[in-house]
Amino acid sequence: MDTIKIEASERSPGVDFDFAGNIFSLHGESYPEDVSAFYGPLVKALREYLEQQNGAEITFNFELVYFNSSSAKVLIGLFDLLDSAASDNQVVVNWYFEEDDDNMKELGEEFGEELEKATFNMVARG
Repeated sequence: MDTIKIEASERSPGVDFDFAGNIFSLHGESYPEDVSAFYGPLVKALREYLEQQNGAEITFNFELVYFNSSSAKVLIGLFDLLDSAASDNQVVVNWYFEEDDDNMKELGEEFGEELEKATFNMVARG
């Protein structure tokens, strides 16, 4: 599977899905006009990749500074996918947030509480 790399825009996050290296990241802000059009192909590619993995070490880095409620629904789906994949793989989720951003910290803590199998790390910056 080819690497998916999308530069961040004003409304959409930067994406770096390195399938060969098992490292994935979303960074920036996420409030695209059409959430399904932006995230649909990414989620599909990630799902297909995860279905083929067994015993892999997979890292997903969330480095978002803002996201809207539509993006939050997508993130919940991504966390579900990653947690399911952690049954057969070592999945590490890193949630990056600015030290003084209580909102993103709290959101990360809430997402982390939902994961049962994947390892979840809160990573403060600044």
